[in-house]
Amino acid sequence: MGILVHLISSSPLPPLPLGAINTTPFTSFSLSFHSLHNKYILTHPYITMSTAGQVIKCKAAVAWEAGKPLSIEEIEVAPPQKHEVRAKIHFTSLCHTDVYFWEAKGQNPLFPRIFGHEAGGVVESVGEGVTDLQPGDHVLPIFTGECKECPHCLSEESNMCNLLRINTERGGMISDGKPRFSKDGKPIHHFLGTSTFSEYTVLHVGQVAKINPEAPLDKVCVLSCGMSTGFGATVNVAKPKKGQTVAIFGLGAVGLAAAEGARVCGASRIIGIDLNPNRFEEAKKFGCTEFVNPKDHNKPVQEVIAEMTNGGVDRSVECTGSIQAMISAFECVHDGWGVAVLVGVPSKDDAFQTHPVKFLNERTLKGTFFGNYKPRSDIPGVVEKYMKKELELDKFITHSVPFSEINKAFEYMLAGEGLRCVVRMDA
Repeated sequence: MGILVHLISSSPLPPLPLGAINTTPFTSFSLSFHSLHNKYILTHPYITMSTAGQVIKCKAAVAWEAGKPLSIEEIEVAPPQKHEVRAKIHFTSLCHTDVYFWEAKGQNPLFPRIFGHEAGGVVESVGEGVTDLQPGDHVLPIFTGECKECPHCLSEESNMCNLLRINTERGGMISDGKPRFSKDGKPIHHFLGTSTFSEYTVLHVGQVAKINPEAPLDKVCVLSCGMSTGFGATVNVAKPKKGQTVAIFGLGAVGLAAAEGARVCGASRIIGIDLNPNRFEEAKKFGCTEFVNPKDHNKPVQEVIAEMTNGGVDRSVECTGSIQAMISAFECVHDGWGVAVLVGVPSKDDAFQTHPVKFLNERTLKGTFFGNYKPRSDIPGVVEKYMKKELELDKFITHSVPFSEINKAFEYMLAGEGLRCVVRMDA
């Protein structure tokens, strides 16, 4: 297929070096660029320089030690191997999971490491055996995967891929255990198979969701983790019916995404439960209609909610990881039909305890992982919900910083300021 380039410039430019451009076929596109010292700077994300098969040098925010500020370094990114994809990251955001492992609390530290797992980018090149992606595709890296071959992937009831299930201790690629990142010949560990705090990253093809190229990457990048986890917990697992009541435990980013799911489902009452009353006003934007602070009552919060709702809510979603919140979320749902969904991750030694009669009285308790979404099959559809204005994302993004100031994103999160901070990789 031929390519027609319309050139708009205020001054004469030397001939465009088309031989240096990867001319992957497209149905239609527009191109913009400018000249800097007689060198072309291509700004259209579909057009990539011929770097396929070569080591790329780029900037990355490297964590050298636990809890220490990230350092912007020039690193080398190796070409993708079999079933791998190399992508240029345009926008990434910070999630609590990044901070938790950066602080190295409660697990074996693995450094140096490149964190990051919520992002949006464009495929630069693909490795052997990759057939459903090509350079120029817009993608979201996902911290879990979908191989499309294992029993979980073949089941309509599960998204917990045997091959690509989340593994926080793996520091290399799944094919050979080796990292694709290095600096001065020394390896740098991956994180969750994504490592999006780098201008270029390498991923297993099963962890890459191809999305609508018209979707703004600076918005939909937050669907790579937290927003999809909370939203999916409500719409895919709790499944409230129109007019029902929903309780959301924890009004952080994931909890507010769960509230957004309840709003989209048409819940008549969305009760937000949190120990921080400063979150209540913000939560109104996500559909919450009422609020409860457990500290304001001298009885278990599940009893408070049951009194508010004539016996209990129809659905509840727990997004804190607190065992007490999990118990309350389960015990506050109505007998006969109530469904409670657990999203938060507890500490490894925690134990859940409730009376079996609660189950015998026909309450249902469910757990969920990544909102029960299959990354490659389902996330493109969530992006389409945003494109159709059925799902609001802009209100989740409260801060934005250039890549050079990525440590500010950590400062915002540690101070409890805002929901999501988007990092502009090209800035």
